[in-house]
Amino acid sequence: MTSKKRAMALSAIAMGCLGALGAQAALADQTYVLQATGKWSDAQTRAVQAAGGTVTFSHGETGLGVATSANANFMKAAKASRAFAVVTPDRMVEWQKPTQTVDLEEAAVSPNPPDDAFFRYIQWAPQAVHAPEAWDAGCTGAGVRVAVLDGGIHNTHVDLVGRVDTAASASFVPGFNYNQDTGTFWHGTHVAGIVAASANAIGTVGIAPEATIVGVKVLHSGSGNFSWVIQGILYAATPRSAGGGGADIINMSLGTVFNRNEPGAGQLVAALNKAVNYADRNGVLVVSAAGNDGVDLDHSGNLISVPAQSGSGIAVSSTGPEGFALGATNFTRVASYTNFGVSAINVAAPGGDFAYPGNESCTLARYPTGSVTTACYVFDMVLSTSRGSGASVSSYTWSAGTSMAAPAAAAVAAMIKQANPGISLGALKTRLAQSADDEGKIGRDAYYGAGFVNAHKACTAK
Repeated sequence: MTSKKRAMALSAIAMGCLGALGAQAALADQTYVLQATGKWSDAQTRAVQAAGGTVTFSHGETGLGVATSANANFMKAAKASRAFAVVTPDRMVEWQKPTQTVDLEEAAVSPNPPDDAFFRYIQWAPQAVHAPEAWDAGCTGAGVRVAVLDGGIHNTHVDLVGRVDTAASASFVPGFNYNQDTGTFWHGTHVAGIVAASANAIGTVGIAPEATIVGVKVLHSGSGNFSWVIQGILYAATPRSAGGGGADIINMSLGTVFNRNEPGAGQLVAALNKAVNYADRNGVLVVSAAGNDGVDLDHSGNLISVPAQSGSGIAVSSTGPEGFALGATNFTRVASYTNFGVSAINVAAPGGDFAYPGNESCTLARYPTGSVTTACYVFDMVLSTSRGSGASVSSYTWSAGTSMAAPAAAAVAAMIKQANPGISLGALKTRLAQSADDEGKIGRDAYYGAGFVNAHKACTAK
């Protein structure tokens, strides 16, 4: 691939929505996001029914609800009831643009020694965040629940089987289960593997390889209703005892860009903020990808990147080496596509890149024998689990983006939570930031926020 083609592909890799406003269209199925004047109660349900609608979801504490209606005057009637502060048409959004990926040939899925040494040869991200040192200190994410709000998760993948709480996993995409999607990549499967692929002597290894994944499907083939994402957050952040997903951490490797002045946009953003802040009140950390548009979020005018800039969650920017296959160890190099901004970025993490110039091939060793040969730039991307084809196939794919950086940071947060079971959300955020390696300008800066996450320091700091 030429450098020009790689540059053109930046807007299509992993996630993000450069110029996403054009991809957002009002839904034709007459679905609405409602925000009650207070908490949601029977009064709101009756008001929806009186306006000719049907409530499909409601959440008492936040006052958020979703309704459908064939009544052309539903919005007017619902607002006239005075039961709602806001009634907004839902939107189908392309939260993840088509991903450029490179598959590792399935024959490469050979057994590894007990320490998953394969990652030392080809997976640079665990090394970059000092995960092996954290594992040696007993930090593996064990007992911590990370909800992956994304597309489908291939829970029977050899590196994910047993890592996914299938009973708690759920889908908010009508007609599909949490473990269904399209194609052979499956973005959610790649993200889940970055968090918690098992240290099982096979394939890859996650940064927190003993964390528990809760799959929450809110997208299908990279797109989804705004209401699906909101419902997914509220579900994941609700304790299991109350019928929710019981997550400690929510990862959202998805995003879009809104113009605050566009009709209805501000209202949908406000509803998303309420959902994120609900998670915060429940002590659940929301981690979001910063986006791949190369946008300065400090000076973006009326544009807002969500969920990166939503509520009290944190946003993660991306780094990646240039020439890893040739010996480069510049893992904290700022990725060529990442969004940035002091006001938006909390920390940076390994998301990969493909800015290496040239078209030559490189070869890296594969344990215990053999090798992997592909274009040199591919090794600079992040290798993780993917769907593959066939019921019993477990595949691996390289991809890059802030979609890959966010789950790395979420995994480090899981390690902190494991090492400090009673830690408050505020203290968790502080520990994640203070343990990060200060890169770029001294102190907080636009590309790294507080710094580049360090798993060993995060889980052993006192």
